[in-house]
Amino acid sequence: MGEVAGSADIVDTHMHFYDARFPSAPAALLHPPDATVAMYREVQADLGLDRVVVVQPTTYGLDNSCQLEAMAALGDSARGVMVIDGSVTARELEHLHALGVRGARFHMLPGGAVSWSALDAVAAKIAARGWHIQLQLNGRELAERKGQLAGLPVELVIDHVGRFMPPVAPDHPAFAALCSLLDSGRCWVKLSAPYESANGAGPRYPEVSALVDELVQRYPERLLWATNWPHPGQEHPPSTAELGRLLHRWLPDPVVRHRVLTTNPLLLYWGQTPATSISRTG
Repeated sequence: MGEVAGSADIVDTHMHFYDARFPSAPAALLHPPDATVAMYREVQADLGLDRVVVVQPTTYGLDNSCQLEAMAALGDSARGVMVIDGSVTARELEHLHALGVRGARFHMLPGGAVSWSALDAVAAKIAARGWHIQLQLNGRELAERKGQLAGLPVELVIDHVGRFMPPVAPDHPAFAALCSLLDSGRCWVKLSAPYESANGAGPRYPEVSALVDELVQRYPERLLWATNWPHPGQEHPPSTAELGRLLHRWLPDPVVRHRVLTTNPLLLYWGQTPATSISRTG
């Protein structure tokens, strides 16, 4: 990964494990082949990654067992974002926290296990533990949802550069809504999976990269980066080399790159406060 190769604590903030030993949820739309810890360690080696945030995929619904087993194998280098609903108990949250879980995922697209109606209740339950809500939606809904999201008692992490489908320009009202949430200082955005919203194939994804450029200029202290490995649902997933090249295209400045790859995720997922920081530009 160029200038950051060999640096410590580079974090992949969004990926999934799959294992046929664990049954798919009845409503699941994606049934990817096995993607194991051993396979992911090869990705880590190729890209020079040190830590990982394991995210519960829609395939398993509310059963987080597959991801939790993988997290246990990875030890303290892993944190997790799992799927829970309003019925979760304080004891269950305590158990998940001890296992390294730091967020609750809401996937508001077909195949998701928990609906908008549960968002406020779950946020209220996780607030005392310092968890966040991780949200994936069609970013074109952000303008109408901004009030609810801004009022949550927890921090908010938005997946995949907002996942605007179809893509929007930086002057679109939906992107302005995302920026408004970022201006609050309580929202984060993952630079990941541009293929989920781009009109065409990579490797540069110009419509999504235009949004990334705007975000990197304005909000370097609120950005995270992720592989989205193993790229579920993609017929032609990017190679690790393509991921690395796109990363450097998005984050050419080594200071900003370190902020996004290391400083920001260590603060959010491990609670580690950096000794120094960079200020927002623009």
